[in-house]
Amino acid sequence: MRIGQNPAKSVKTVVKPERITVAVLNYIPFLSGYYADMMDVLSTSLTSIRESADLPFDLMVFDNGSCEEVKDYLLAEQSAGRIQYLMLSEKNLGKGGAWNMIFSGAPGEILCYADNDCLFSRGFLSKSLELLEGFPNVGMVTARPYRTRPEYYTSTVAWGESQAGTKLERGDFIPWNVFLEFDLSLGQSEEEIRARYAETEDVRLSYQGLQALAGASHWQFMARKETLQRFLPFDMDRPMGQVKQLDQRINEAGFLRLMPVFRYQPGNSFHVLIIW
Repeated sequence: MRIGQNPAKSVKTVVKPERITVAVLNYIPFLSGYYADMMDVLSTSLTSIRESADLPFDLMVFDNGSCEEVKDYLLAEQSAGRIQYLMLSEKNLGKGGAWNMIFSGAPGEILCYADNDCLFSRGFLSKSLELLEGFPNVGMVTARPYRTRPEYYTSTVAWGESQAGTKLERGDFIPWNVFLEFDLSLGQSEEEIRARYAETEDVRLSYQGLQALAGASHWQFMARKETLQRFLPFDMDRPMGQVKQLDQRINEAGFLRLMPVFRYQPGNSFHVLIIW
């Protein structure tokens, strides 16, 4: 039975969460085959977040049923103070199930989400926040330029074409080397990448001194938590795939989906989505 008064009653203050929560979704079921190097990828990704963030943030990791070695690593990182919020799921809930919990439970009002294979460079937080708050009605901002499918940013284009004082341009605004770097990380051949670069285009928006490209992605983005919660729950019946529901819902609701025009600090990649 309880004896006496709970000492917590004498505590006068509690720690307030940072305005920005950087949330990483992780799943490494075993350390062989495709996943043989994923512990190193995860560690490098988390380190790049801590070393590159230029605004105060809390780090949150949702582990979607990884093996014991990975869970032990994450627990050690939390004990060392390098992870502020750690959620360990016994089972793989899929990306939709994980998003339901992350988007509901992240303590910050601004959520910067990433898969576990993103490598960040300095400035990714401030540059993403600049676009999120500098353009009106922004749904999500992905922190690097790349070409995504136009049907997922039709609302962004419609806004740019109708908004007074906004300039919309079409052309090749993503440099070839930046375009090549990203698509190579997805396992495509240079021949395939050159063909896609020639057949597609970028849409650039200029608004009140800021520039952005139309488009964003579900694998990494910054958004207001209250915006994301409008689209819950995500009901997906597969662990992977179906994730473009988020892209579709934000576009259909009329929100802008944006990316920076430049990637400011080039770096190397190990099948990693390089951010800034």
